[in-house]
Amino acid sequence: MTLWLTRVVPDPRSREARLDTAGPGGAMHLHRRLMSLFPSDAGPDPRARFGVLFRLEDTPSGPQILLQSSLEPALDRLPENYGTSLSRPLAPLLDALKPGLTIRYRCVASAVRKPGATTRALYKLPPVVPLTGEAADEWWFRQADTSGIKPLTLHSQPLDAVQGKRGAQGPAAQQRVRHARTRFDGTAAIIDPDLLRTKITDGIGRGKPYGCGLLTIAPARGTA
Repeated sequence: MTLWLTRVVPDPRSREARLDTAGPGGAMHLHRRLMSLFPSDAGPDPRARFGVLFRLEDTPSGPQILLQSSLEPALDRLPENYGTSLSRPLAPLLDALKPGLTIRYRCVASAVRKPGATTRALYKLPPVVPLTGEAADEWWFRQADTSGIKPLTLHSQPLDAVQGKRGAQGPAAQQRVRHARTRFDGTAAIIDPDLLRTKITDGIGRGKPYGCGLLTIAPARGTA
């Protein structure tokens, strides 16, 4: 399966772009915008069907959108004057992965734990408990282990939570959801390239429709 990575640089003069990138509250606007770049007849879960993962990046020149998908997005469906965009296949990067290679990684993820039923009832805890600080770092190390990499360095930074409405049918319709977020950056050694390719494709953790879970990598400077 071919993966595509698309970078969109929104034009701050575009009202649609400003709405889509308006911080954590704009996550669902952005999700709908990105899904409009793919066929609409994809079944009940088009995000999973097309492997859509995305992340809003803060850069010195303003916000940028990273979009990963298993189908090349139809960028001509973006509103006029929305911004500049470019897609490229990830195959050259993924094919070059090998054990021992040092990479740089970044992932904005929703680090949580699920308390046991007894503990949850005793302390009246929610279904999942957001993790911060050392607990979030430990969560990341576990995720890295199942992703076929060994972190060599780690810098974690808590971000504002994203929120929206679930939009399901029935009693859960319009139920509000909230995902705490942490950005994990660092370097790692590849242990299992196949596991890493799978995790890049599938994403990490919860909150994928809200801009969480996209794992991006690049060869570390000075490596082959």
